[in-house]
Amino acid sequence: MNNFEYYNPVRVLFGAGELKRIGEEAKKLGKNICLVSYKELNFLQPLMDKIERLLKEEGLNVFTFYEAEPNPEITTIALGADYCRTVQADVVIGVGGGSAMDAAKAIAAGVYYEGNLWNMVFSRHDHIDAVPPVKSLPTMMIPTLPATGSEMNNCAVVSNAALKEKSYIWSTCLYPRTSIIDPELTLTLPPYQTACAAADTISHVLEIYLNGEEDSDLQHYFQEGVMRTVIDNIGKVLKDPSDISARSHLQWAATCAINGWASPGDAWTPIHQVGHVLTSRHKVQHGASLAILMPAWMNYMYARRPERYFCFARNVMQVETKNKTQEEVIREGIERFRNFLGAIGVPQSLHEANITREDLPFIVEGVVKVSFGQDGMLKCIPPVSREDVLEVLKLAL
Repeated sequence: MNNFEYYNPVRVLFGAGELKRIGEEAKKLGKNICLVSYKELNFLQPLMDKIERLLKEEGLNVFTFYEAEPNPEITTIALGADYCRTVQADVVIGVGGGSAMDAAKAIAAGVYYEGNLWNMVFSRHDHIDAVPPVKSLPTMMIPTLPATGSEMNNCAVVSNAALKEKSYIWSTCLYPRTSIIDPELTLTLPPYQTACAAADTISHVLEIYLNGEEDSDLQHYFQEGVMRTVIDNIGKVLKDPSDISARSHLQWAATCAINGWASPGDAWTPIHQVGHVLTSRHKVQHGASLAILMPAWMNYMYARRPERYFCFARNVMQVETKNKTQEEVIREGIERFRNFLGAIGVPQSLHEANITREDLPFIVEGVVKVSFGQDGMLKCIPPVSREDVLEVLKLAL
C-alpha cells in the first residue's frame, strides 16, 4: 500500500432540507456574498431566488455573478474575479453542478492571483511562470448535481477556448469552508443530466479501481461500494424522480467518489484526461464523454490487468463465475456494464457525438499536449501511450 498524506477540512451539512441553513453558515464567513451560478439558469432560477432571500434574511449583502458556462472559461473566471474585487466580496458561494462550483472556486482564488489566471492550471506547471494559487476567498458550495464532488475537494476544472484545452487547478486553498449537500436540490434535474452524472460518479472510482495500485484493499472495497450504490439507485431515480432516498444515495456517492476517501496516495484518472479533450474540442457533455469511453477503455485494456477486471465483473457487475474462464467473466462484466449505461440513456459511441475517424488523431494530440508526462506516457498503471489512446478511441467509434 502506498504512503500518503490526507487532508480535507470541508465542513459538510448533508440531508434533505439543509439548504435552510445557508444564511447562518454564510454569515460565519463574511458579510458581502458573491453568488456564482450559470448564465442560463433555466430550472435553477427558483432556487437562486430562494437562496438570495435566505441570505438577505440574515442581513447579508448579496451580489450575483450568473455567468458560468459548462466547462467554465478562464476568461469568465477572470471577469468573476474582477467582479468580486469591485463589490468587495468576502465570500463566494457556488450553486449548481461541477461547472458552477469549479467556477466559484477558481474565481475565489483568482481574486488574489497575480498574472495570467491560466497559469494556475496544472497542465502549465512545466512553464516557468505557471504556479498554483496559494490564497482564496472563503467559499461555500451548494451542489445541485450528484456527480463532480467539487463540494468536497481541492480541484477546479477550467477551459481555455483559444487553446482548445481543459485542465485542472489543484490547491489546498480551493477546499470549500462549508458545503451544504441537500438532495432535494436535485429533484428538478432532467433525466439525461441525472444519467450523465451517474456515469461521472462511476468513472471517478472506476478509473482508480482499474488503473491504480493493486495493494489497496480498503480502497477497492470502497470503490466497489460507490459503484454499486450508483448502479442500485440510478434506475430508481429515473423511474421515480421524487425518490428522495435514492437521490440521497446518489448524492453522497458522488461526494465520496472524489473527496479523497477512495484514493489516498493513488488517484489516476486517465479516461478523464481523454474525456476532457472530447469536451474542449467537440463540446461533448462531460459525463457523456466518460460513458462513451469507459467500455472501450475496458475492452482494450483488460488483458493488461485481468485480475482487476475480473474483480469488477464479479463484485460490481455481479457476474456468476462458476464454470467460466477468467476471460469469459471479464467480457460478460464489460458487456453488462455497457448495457447498464445504455439502459440509463447515455451515449455509447463517438458517432453519437458527431466525432469521426478523421477527428481521432487531433484528439490524441490534445490528450498528449495536456496530460502526458515528460516520458511521453499517460500516467497510470500500466502507463498508456499515444497509440493506446488512439486504439481506445477507435473502439469507441
